[in-house]
Amino acid sequence: MPTCKILQPGDESLLETFLLQHVNTSMFLRSNWREGGLNNEGGRFQGTYVAAIEDDKIVAVAAHYWNGMIVVQAPVYLAKVTQAVMEQSDLTISGIAGPATQVEATKQALGLENQPTQLDEQEILFSLTLQDLQVPPALASGVVQCRLPHTQELELLSEWCVAYNVETLGKLATPDLLPHCRHEIEARQSTARHWVLIADNTPVAYTAFNARLPDIVQIGGVWTPPALRGNGYAKCVVAGSLLQAKSQGVERAVLFTNSKNYAAQAVYKGIGFQDTGEQFGLVLFQDTN
Repeated sequence: MPTCKILQPGDESLLETFLLQHVNTSMFLRSNWREGGLNNEGGRFQGTYVAAIEDDKIVAVAAHYWNGMIVVQAPVYLAKVTQAVMEQSDLTISGIAGPATQVEATKQALGLENQPTQLDEQEILFSLTLQDLQVPPALASGVVQCRLPHTQELELLSEWCVAYNVETLGKLATPDLLPHCRHEIEARQSTARHWVLIADNTPVAYTAFNARLPDIVQIGGVWTPPALRGNGYAKCVVAGSLLQAKSQGVERAVLFTNSKNYAAQAVYKGIGFQDTGEQFGLVLFQDTN
């Protein structure tokens, strides 16, 4: 039987060695520990990590983060690490993310099969080597521009964030959603991890990196207002963000999207993304507060 261990500063190499065996489905875990460290003080990107260890190697890990999300990479001993991490955490569970079959198993291990959800999806995982990025002509020619948002645009992007959360993540448009989105947009602005597409001096589309490493990034939060869809803006804003990442040495990008969202899949395939054959699970539980 494995030994369960709460990971602490000094365990980074042990954790990274394991996660590198599951690169495409470990972006949140890898990015978060680099951003927040392994010492959990409740800050952004921080969490409690519990690993199963055999023969001095990690073989499974579960983390419970500052935002209530449980993220798993546990091909073995899943129930053991997920139950152990919850014993160490005093946070409620807002959702679960990780390889799709493991997310389902986590719900069962924690007795959450009947917990009401706002989102419960198995998503297709896509990957792109950035040297194969297909840049849309409108972006290449300068008809549209992709850049870091300006301060005066952040309120508009906060409103877009609300719309994205309602349409894509199934959240309710409660009074506290806009302040939450303002905080999220400001945090992304402070770390330069989001972009806006400009056409005729007007913001028309948005994208962000929800996980970021020196060599690989994970795309999330792609949004075009409904009235502006069908103009190729999503392709341009994602491609623009990846061109900037490539200029900083990033070599690859991944993302996941709903298996039934054919429009999004067409966007990503249109700039070179390919299905990896993996499925990523994402569950968001209804807020019962």
